[in-house]
Amino acid sequence: MARNAYGRKRTLVTGGAGFLGSHLIDRLIERGDEVLCVDNLFTGDKRNLDHLVGHPRFEFMRHDVCFPLFVEVDEIWNLACPASPVHYQHDPVQTTKTSVHGAINMLGLAKRLGVRIFQASTSEVYGDPHVHPQQEQYWGNVNPIGIRSCYDEGKRCAETLFFDYHRQHGVEIKVARIFNTYGPRMHPSDGRVVSNFIMQALRNEPITLYGEGKQTRSFCYVDDLIDGFLALMATEDDRPGPVNIGNPREFTIRQLAEKVIAMTGSSSTIVERPLPQDDPLQRKPDISLAKEWFGWEPNFALEQGLDKTIAYFKEIS
Repeated sequence: MARNAYGRKRTLVTGGAGFLGSHLIDRLIERGDEVLCVDNLFTGDKRNLDHLVGHPRFEFMRHDVCFPLFVEVDEIWNLACPASPVHYQHDPVQTTKTSVHGAINMLGLAKRLGVRIFQASTSEVYGDPHVHPQQEQYWGNVNPIGIRSCYDEGKRCAETLFFDYHRQHGVEIKVARIFNTYGPRMHPSDGRVVSNFIMQALRNEPITLYGEGKQTRSFCYVDDLIDGFLALMATEDDRPGPVNIGNPREFTIRQLAEKVIAMTGSSSTIVERPLPQDDPLQRKPDISLAKEWFGWEPNFALEQGLDKTIAYFKEIS
């Protein structure tokens, strides 16, 4: 692999001003990479990168991955796409374009440069699953014309493109399917349950449950997730994925709400609202493949991660 004159790896991170992207960049800088962060700031926030301003190995470029990018790098991490329902349903056509056109443009760049590329896919490719927990070989149960399908089907198509570029052009790919992740730098208004519940609890507002709160999710702390990313990217060429990365410990949404109220000392009450269309009733990863391939499993208990996340939201409130 070509390196610059100083022998450092030049790494491109798309969506790098976002929640996950900014944490990934911190780890890449920490290992000694020169990092080019590309983000159109639709949902990303440059404040997530304030601590890197002026760093000699960090560069920011405002750019939309729906358009080609001509840079010279040694490694590509494609994280560009709104990830919360509030954000990706705001402009569903653009969401699909970001997943599909973004994948085509980044894969084209990887092909031209002959470098490895990582795709941040999602557990949403499983839709409202009929198989529990979800294994990578499960094809999913996705409504292709529902209000969530711009994200679900966009990510499914991106996976198709990644594997076709791999088979047809020999591009080295790594595909991770991300399950619910939380932690500092989440957008306070992104509509996801952890940020919603914490913000409502800190304001002593009613905490909103959709349905009766019996639907389940598995919550992975961001540091654990980034460990999984880096471990997957370092695996052998013949292990492209997809690989589930998430915490297999399952909680109901009501349990999460009660835990947040208790940990914040809030006077919030719980109110119920109708369940949104196509909202999955169960979501839990089978992480056997991640354990087998690169010995990964999450370390943070939910209480540990929530403690750090609540502290962050208190700081920015």
